[in-house]
Amino acid sequence: MESSRGPPRVKNKAAASVQISAEQLLREAVDRQEVALQTPTQRFADLEELKEYQGRKRREFEDYVRRNRVRLFNWLQYAAWELEQKEFARARSVFERALDVHPNNTQLWIRYIQAEIKNRNINHARNLLDRAVTRLPRVSSLWYQYLYVMEMLGDIPGTRQVFDRWMKWHPDEQAWSAYIRLEKRYGEFDRAREIFRAFTVVHPEPRTWLKWAKFEEEYGTTDTVREVFQTAIQTIADLMGDDAVDEKLFIAYARYEARLREYARARAIYKFGLDNLPRSKSMALHAQYTTFEKQFGDQEGVEDVVLTKRRRLYEKQVKENPKNYDVWFDFARLEESGGDADRVRETYERAIAQVPPTQEKRHWRRYIFLFLFYAIWEEKEAGDIERARQVYETCLGLIPHKKFTFAKVWVAKAHFEIRQGEPATARKTLGRAIGMCPKDKIFREYINLEQKLYEFERCRTLYEKHVLYNLANCQTWIKWAELERGLDDLDRTRGIFELAISQPVLDMPEVVWKAYIDFEEEEGEYEKTRALYERLLEKADHPKVWISYAQFEINIPEEDGGAEGEEAEEADERPVSDEAKTRARKVFERALKNMKDRELKAERVSLLNAWLAFEKTHGSPEDIEKIQKQMPRKTKKKRKLEDDSWEEYIDYVFPADDQQTKNLSNLLAMANAWKQTGGNIARGGD
Repeated sequence: MESSRGPPRVKNKAAASVQISAEQLLREAVDRQEVALQTPTQRFADLEELKEYQGRKRREFEDYVRRNRVRLFNWLQYAAWELEQKEFARARSVFERALDVHPNNTQLWIRYIQAEIKNRNINHARNLLDRAVTRLPRVSSLWYQYLYVMEMLGDIPGTRQVFDRWMKWHPDEQAWSAYIRLEKRYGEFDRAREIFRAFTVVHPEPRTWLKWAKFEEEYGTTDTVREVFQTAIQTIADLMGDDAVDEKLFIAYARYEARLREYARARAIYKFGLDNLPRSKSMALHAQYTTFEKQFGDQEGVEDVVLTKRRRLYEKQVKENPKNYDVWFDFARLEESGGDADRVRETYERAIAQVPPTQEKRHWRRYIFLFLFYAIWEEKEAGDIERARQVYETCLGLIPHKKFTFAKVWVAKAHFEIRQGEPATARKTLGRAIGMCPKDKIFREYINLEQKLYEFERCRTLYEKHVLYNLANCQTWIKWAELERGLDDLDRTRGIFELAISQPVLDMPEVVWKAYIDFEEEEGEYEKTRALYERLLEKADHPKVWISYAQFEINIPEEDGGAEGEEAEEADERPVSDEAKTRARKVFERALKNMKDRELKAERVSLLNAWLAFEKTHGSPEDIEKIQKQMPRKTKKKRKLEDDSWEEYIDYVFPADDQQTKNLSNLLAMANAWKQTGGNIARGGD
């Protein structure tokens, strides 16, 4: 019965003392082969028997090649047997017959040639090699065999002739290198240079030039090495463009100069390479340049490396998107930090050449700042005033002013002319802007300019044009009035305010009213101020107006009593008279009555809160309690919306309204009771 357990475990896993390999097994198999199975050794008794054997074998080989002429193995086996028999003429005949069948078979040619060499038939071998390379000029192995034979025979001129024949076929780089090594072995360095010159024409790759430069560094002079590098860069750039130049050429050239301690030359080579190669193909070059500057440069050199790296990054970005003006800003700032004026101008000129593709203002907003920064740099850093003026003029000439304009450009041009001591030119610039494309900012800047020059008549004229251009701009009216007040022409100031508040198109009329009221109050014209408040309340019956009106009444100085007098003191530095409190309370009472009649509950609450704050500051406890009794209570109510849904809202219930409601309810109840009583009496009389 077999056991159900697994295979037996190996108890001893150590290596055997005698190791048996596959090679040993094969050797033993041959050595121990039985005699009956071994190949029999054939012995010939005389020459006739040998001839008979050779004839039989030849017939067999002939039968083989006749039955299958295209099988190369039959021919090679036939030729090898003839060589064993020392029948060189017959072997040569077999090879020739085979070449008739396979004229382009490289293996056949090599076997034929090696057979001739092995048997020291050198002339036959050379003839065969000549035939082979003529027949198969693209097969390198035949050429190498030919060259080996010629050099071993010591025929160096003949070897050169073979190389020259081969080079006409433009072989690969190894063939050229072999030719150069030949000349180096025999000390023919001038010949090697000529070969390198032809080599670089056929294979103008960077590695070819590097090989030549290395050769010149070993066997030539410094001038010849530099000539090779310079010719390499120029030739590759002319043939395939600047982008095709390999960074390895620049690295090798710069390293060579550094070894000669020509650090200035090496630095110039690095910079030239970085300026002319794209960033994607010069990463290693930049790394080598950084290492070079750290080893042999100073702080300025290291900073220049950083600038070069950033410059190449910006070049790549602007090449990908020339309309990315933010990159141009950074690029220009980078060049400005470098201190090279020509580079800065070139960068700005390239940037402003990227005109926005459409006449939409949003596309021009960033573009315009390029001109502004350019002009400021020309003025402040370069000191070229005429060029800066030309930059401004170019910018103004590009902007389509009929569709949109940029006030900042006009203003910057005017300020520039002021800095140059040309106020007349500045006026012409701003006047031209107002005539072509008026804007509020241009008017403001023009007026500010004339104010600084104390040309107030010009300011008045400009204000007149400004308000005609934009009647709705409240700030223009206010600034105009402030100008006239500053000139102590109060009647003209009031006339401007009156004209302003009469405009129905003001964007913020409350601002003009407040400025007018503040003006009259500051001038001590309290009756005129009250009249303005009353006029304002007719137009805007708002709680804020009432509260401001009440505050005005409190702030009137006591000695004036509401009439014209001296300038009022600060409210917190003087006592408030009872008359002023009374006037303020009357204003609050009028306001509350008005809001109550109009059923504006939220506004009544605002007024009561303001009145309560007033009484806490200026009133007695009784006055405070009186106002507190009028304060409403909050209640939550529901109301139906248009979509038949309900919402909660906060409602205010005022004590006075509640009392009136109760009185009305009592009156209705008494009337109902009287009606009931009167009806009963009438029925009793009947």
